[in-house]
Amino acid sequence: MFQRILYPTDFSDVSAKAMDYIRELKGSGLKTIVLLHVIDKREFKCFEQGVAWIGELPAQFEERYRQRLTEESDKKLKTVAAELDGLGLDVQTRLVVGVPFQEILKAEEEESVSAIIIGSHGKSNVREMLLGSVSEKVIRKSKTPVIVIKR
Repeated sequence: MFQRILYPTDFSDVSAKAMDYIRELKGSGLKTIVLLHVIDKREFKCFEQGVAWIGELPAQFEERYRQRLTEESDKKLKTVAAELDGLGLDVQTRLVVGVPFQEILKAEEEESVSAIIIGSHGKSNVREMLLGSVSEKVIRKSKTPVIVIKR
């Protein structure tokens, strides 16, 4: 049924909880996981406004910050990928900079996945909201089934 799943992760607790469900899906014929992490480009908004810290030029600081985020994210992705690989799954990783819900939907189309498994809330974990904004937009706009993992 679900042989190829897109698993977007922001490395939050809810996102990590999805691993339990992936283990269950493995027993149902799951073969491939497309593991995706999106570095939210909106985190760099202050650089576009010309804000500088400690005498650094915004472009220099942005590049160092972007590089650090990319290195940290790549390291975390490799850890999750190794765990999925240990389950006997074919794992493909994608690390991109963009708007998370847009990049998730783009990967859904490009990777021809049969479903998306996503946490209900991400790092922001706004408790007053019933559903996180990224997962809500993915659910609304996805062309494939979306499995939402609760907190």
